[in-house]
Amino acid sequence: MSAKSSLPTNPMHLGLGAAACVEPTFTGEMAWYQAYGERHAADGKEGRLVSMHTFTRSWDTWEMHPLGDEIVVCTKGTIVLVQEVDGEERRVTLGEGDAIINPAGVWHTAIVKSECSVLFITAGMGTEMRPVAS
Repeated sequence: MSAKSSLPTNPMHLGLGAAACVEPTFTGEMAWYQAYGERHAADGKEGRLVSMHTFTRSWDTWEMHPLGDEIVVCTKGTIVLVQEVDGEERRVTLGEGDAIINPAGVWHTAIVKSECSVLFITAGMGTEMRPVAS
């Protein structure tokens, strides 16, 4: 039996053996991510979190996924993805239907000019975060 999900509310997990499952209600809290990691630890670095978020303001953190690439797809509006590559910031504007890859180990953040929705397929194991400098 297939399970329906509203990705902004209930992300999905892609695991080993081409398995997929719907996750519990997303809270955005670190405890949610910790529990997600515990549920899918057996998938190791091959597991992927599929989520969708709507943003009305720029991110206040940088993040980096050390163990795998992340796919970012803008589904509504416009977002400027900022990647830190070799100590330099690279800014890429994504509009509806545009996609980019955040390579493993590349720090990234986002500048939001107006409301936008973004789909993420993330290799989340070991994700690190740091604040955006004021």
